[in-house]
Amino acid sequence: MSSHREFELEKEKIDFLLEQDYVISGVTENLSGSFLEFSYEGHDPAKDEKQRLHVLHPDTRKYFSTILLQQQKQQK
Repeated sequence: MSSHREFELEKEKIDFLLEQDYVISGVTENLSGSFLEFSYEGHDPAKDEKQRLHVLHPDTRKYFSTILLQQQKQQK
């Protein structure tokens, strides 16, 4: 798989969770990539309260960093 396609797939997974009323609630980084923790902030009791996503691509890391900054601005 091409590097760009890998980025696109990871980005789509993040976007999907955000569209489903999840927000990024935590990030753990190590040599294996980044592990994103998502918390559900919607009103559907059938959805899991938390989701976890493993991100490998450096461009995806940049992408979720901008999302984190946007989330912080919205909380203020």
